[in-house]
Amino acid sequence: MIKKKLSPKGQSMRVTFTLPADVAEDSIAIVGDFNDWDPEEHQMDLQPRNGVWKKGISFKPGSEVEFKYYVDGEWYRNDEEADAYIANEHGTENGVLHL
Repeated sequence: MIKKKLSPKGQSMRVTFTLPADVAEDSIAIVGDFNDWDPEEHQMDLQPRNGVWKKGISFKPGSEVEFKYYVDGEWYRNDEEADAYIANEHGTENGVLHL
C-alpha cells in the first residue's frame, strides 16, 4: 500500500509504504533513483503487532521517482499501487510515483 500526504504548507509530500509482514523474512529496503538505489538508506521497519513492514519518506511535491522494494537482500519487487511502470536497463520495470 502506498499513501501520499501533502504537508500543510505544500512543501513536502510524505509517502508511506506498507507491505504485509509475510513478504519478507528478514528485511525490505525501498530503493530508487532518489537514493541511488542504496538498500541501506531506507530500510522498512517490521511492525509485528500490525503485521506489516512500513516506512515513510518525504519527497518534493511535483517530482517523479522510480523505485522498487529490495527484499531479504536477494530480489526486487514492484508495488502494485505504483502510479506507473517504466522499463529499466535490466530488462524489468521500475515502479513510478507521481508526487
